Amino acid sequence: MALSDGDVQKQIKHMMAFIEQEANEKAEEIDAKAEEEFNLEKGTLVQNQRLKIMEYYERKEKQVELQKKIQSSNMLNQARLKVLKKREDHVRSVLDEARRRLVKSVSNVSLYRDIMEKLILQALYQLLENEVTVRAREADQELVNDIFPSILVKYKETTGKNLTLRLDTENFLPAETCGGVELTSTGGRIKISNTLESRLDLIAQQLVPQVRNALFGKNENRKFLD
Repeated sequence: MALSDGDVQKQIKHMMAFIEQEANEKAEEIDAKAEEEFNLEKGTLVQNQRLKIMEYYERKEKQVELQKKIQSSNMLNQARLKVLKKREDHVRSVLDEARRRLVKSVSNVSLYRDIMEKLILQALYQLLENEVTVRAREADQELVNDIFPSILVKYKETTGKNLTLRLDTENFLPAETCGGVELTSTGGRIKISNTLESRLDLIAQQLVPQVRNALFGKNENRKFLD
């Protein structure tokens, strides 16, 4: 049977409605899939950025912590250096006081005479030379000449050797020197300094560890005593 125009129009409308419905459903499906993919991509991007931000602040925290440790270490080292400086200054003040007392001892003529004789003899026993030149302060010339005979006798008694002593009257020890002598032989090639300063420095090197212990107590971290 032939369809009437009305029936044809109805079928066309029905088909158009069906096609439109299919298109809408397909569009909704595409939209839903696109939304899902968008959310997944957005979630991935957000997570990645969150991780980057966390890593950034973790690095910052580590840097800050490291800077704190470095600053704390520097401050601790500076404090230790200041303490050591104060301690060394105190030790130096003790040695300076010893030097001042040493200068005062020179004013005792009989004591200084005995010290000078022992200093010269000690140096002579180290040299063991037949001819020796003695340098002293200009102010000590008379004293040194006076003790030469006694020194020659004691040297002969101890070593069994004769000795020629000469006082250098051209090259004196500096006037600011506390005292003592300097002995030379073989044309000045061998020299022994036995000034009071040199003896004090030698004794100080040996006694400084004991002075530190007396002043500040034993340092448990010190491995060497020099």
